[in-house]
Amino acid sequence: MTTQATTTDRVVDSLKLYFTANSVRNTTLANKDDSIYFEVVTRFWHPKLTKINILDPETRDMRLVAEIERVGRAKKYRNGRYRIRFISQENSGSKQEWGRWISDIDFLEPANEGIGGDFIDPRGNGYRWKTHNRRLQLIPVGEETQTPLVTYESHKRYFLIFRMSRHASWEVKPQVVNFLDRILVSYILIERRRRAEKQVIDRII
Repeated sequence: MTTQATTTDRVVDSLKLYFTANSVRNTTLANKDDSIYFEVVTRFWHPKLTKINILDPETRDMRLVAEIERVGRAKKYRNGRYRIRFISQENSGSKQEWGRWISDIDFLEPANEGIGGDFIDPRGNGYRWKTHNRRLQLIPVGEETQTPLVTYESHKRYFLIFRMSRHASWEVKPQVVNFLDRILVSYILIERRRRAEKQVIDRII
């Protein structure tokens, strides 16, 4: 997967991508001219399956790149384990085929404490989501002091309850643009885990 960005979306040497909704089931992630455009979709008639599509900048068609499926038969598993799969990129230019299903735990190893987790890109390089000053950041594993490759900035609402005054966004370094699909899937999993944990705490309180 290759994507391009315009200079209007650059922050120094970074790209700025925006979420349209504060949802991990239905939202989009894109830059201002939509040259990078991801769609996260969960249909009401298939609520266990979330699809991640990317807009082809040449054909302007949406292309499926990944799926996240909730496993478990009872409603109590709503925030439980998931399995994921990606379109295989091994045979570039040939008919696209699905890779195998893998557990969300195998894809994104949870952090020992706090919010975060580790995953591997298609080339075998490790990356880690962690929080710094209450902001979620993506860094290379083993390089804790390096400038973050992705920094998440949360949304804001007028008077905390009305429509958003600022959409959530990512500040992305160009070197990770080629596997944004995996970064997006890992982010969705982290957010689902975080929100599930918050619901448990809220019920206890």
